[in-house]
Amino acid sequence: MQERCLVVLHSPGPAWEPGLPLTQQLGVREHEAHYAALARQGLLALGGSFADATGGGLMVFKPGLDEDVLRTHALTDPAVESGLLQFEIRPCLVAHKG
Repeated sequence: MQERCLVVLHSPGPAWEPGLPLTQQLGVREHEAHYAALARQGLLALGGSFADATGGGLMVFKPGLDEDVLRTHALTDPAVESGLLQFEIRPCLVAHKG
């Protein structure tokens, strides 16, 4: 049986400043700190920004994290609250692990 994990996909929101890279967007540090809390709890498998110019990024969480807990966390992200980022939560079936 395949494990199921959750992925948070972030994309630029209405407050995103076109032409500025993610690292220079107002509020990105607060966003990183917000998700660092889940990383310290050992719930985050990996995360990062997309390498192209579209902005946004993704975070992959370890299997077993409750989707309602993750949704509440994502909704209270300062970057989401300010409109810098939007998010979508998608389930993923893990087919291979390193």
